[in-house]
Amino acid sequence: MKTIALYSIKGGVGKTATAVNLSYLSSLFSPPTLICDLDPQGASSFYFRITASKKYNSDKFLKGNKKIYRNIKATDFENLDLLPSDISYRNLDIELAEEKKPLKKLKKNLEELGEEYRYVFFDCAPNLTLLSESIFAAADVIMVPLIPTTLSIRTYIQLTDFFKDNKLDSSKIRPFFTMVEKQKKMHRDIIEEFRNAPDFFTQTIPYNSEVEKMGIYRAPLNAVLPGSLASKAYKNLWEELRSHLEKSR
Repeated sequence: MKTIALYSIKGGVGKTATAVNLSYLSSLFSPPTLICDLDPQGASSFYFRITASKKYNSDKFLKGNKKIYRNIKATDFENLDLLPSDISYRNLDIELAEEKKPLKKLKKNLEELGEEYRYVFFDCAPNLTLLSESIFAAADVIMVPLIPTTLSIRTYIQLTDFFKDNKLDSSKIRPFFTMVEKQKKMHRDIIEEFRNAPDFFTQTIPYNSEVEKMGIYRAPLNAVLPGSLASKAYKNLWEELRSHLEKSR
């Protein structure tokens, strides 16, 4: 099992759209796949038209294994399942702080999923908290979507500094540019600046109105409009990610 986190300190950078489309593509080419919606806003769950059971909450998530298995739901797409989010996830940091080994909790709770899924994607909340640190420990790859702007690059530097200061494995961090508007000089200049950075994925995701319409389609863009410019970019990004994961085995 390989675990991939879609993470950003900053919100509004296309994190959920990427998580939804990459998990869908993974289910087509390297099934089966699970996407875990770890954001209390539940955007991934919304896109897949799934809500958590009324009996499911953050406490059951932290108990792991059987409690998690019972709440995994099939999506409308073959070989793609979802662990939906719940609003109670807003309390996960408080509850994690009460655990003996909070940074190892998520990884331990998901170990048994390796028997069922080849890839597990985490759609993470946009913050830097104890849950984030638990995700960092559990993930094999931390994909960081960046809009090519000064503030977005600043959050990337903050993240890498955090990893360095806390002696975490920064080799897991794999940024890529998203919501790219090539007609903007700043976007072009920043992408060019990082073109040869060894840790960056080379594929960029364009700003595209069809991505915004995923909230209307409530489905992966690659399932609805596979020929769109953004869909082709997501497919190329998936191929780049898969190649990276295969090399790191």
